[in-house]
Amino acid sequence: MPEGLVLVVEDDPAIADLVARYLRRDGFGVRVAADGAAALAAVRRERPVAVVLDVGLPSMDGIEVCRTLRADGDWTPVLFVTARDDEVDRVLGLELGADDYVTKPFSPRELVARVRTVLRRGTVAASVLSVGRTRIDVTERRAWADGVEVALTPTEFDLLAALMRRPRQVFERPRLLSAVWGYQVTGTRTVDVHVAQLRAKLGDASPIRTVRGVGYAADPT
Repeated sequence: MPEGLVLVVEDDPAIADLVARYLRRDGFGVRVAADGAAALAAVRRERPVAVVLDVGLPSMDGIEVCRTLRADGDWTPVLFVTARDDEVDRVLGLELGADDYVTKPFSPRELVARVRTVLRRGTVAASVLSVGRTRIDVTERRAWADGVEVALTPTEFDLLAALMRRPRQVFERPRLLSAVWGYQVTGTRTVDVHVAQLRAKLGDASPIRTVRGVGYAADPT
């Protein structure tokens, strides 16, 4: 999936299928969720590059899904899709942290173009990440602690970036193993060893917090 995975959250199977087909034609991988709870679980499990999120979902609506993601410190790009074409909904959606907003009926080609636009904006905005006293440049693969550049191995950098992309979110060791090593190694002890190496290099500026019995998170200090 060279273009990355997009999560489509839509309770109308016909619309979900249409959006998914156009995204796949444009090179994206696609997962589909039909309700808010499934959407939140899929974001945390699949780590999509973007979410196409219907506002009018059953049980938990799209606005509440977006609110929950942002409250958890998850800033995965969100594009709202809704049948409600009025200014109040539009402003509310964008204030919650949605990245774009389209109304039904929509052109699938336009929606895919908007997803690409959102991803381009997100790439620029997220090229430099800061959590507490640690800063990294994802494009140049450089890291600083208290303003002093720190030399990291490629794996150390990838591990730190994975944590810093979603501040305060707790990552279980198996999930970090999959994201950074791709299960090319076995045993979660590998994660612990690399976290220890990162902490030694970053010193007191390290944002990495241990969640006992679970894994790690990057927290501002």
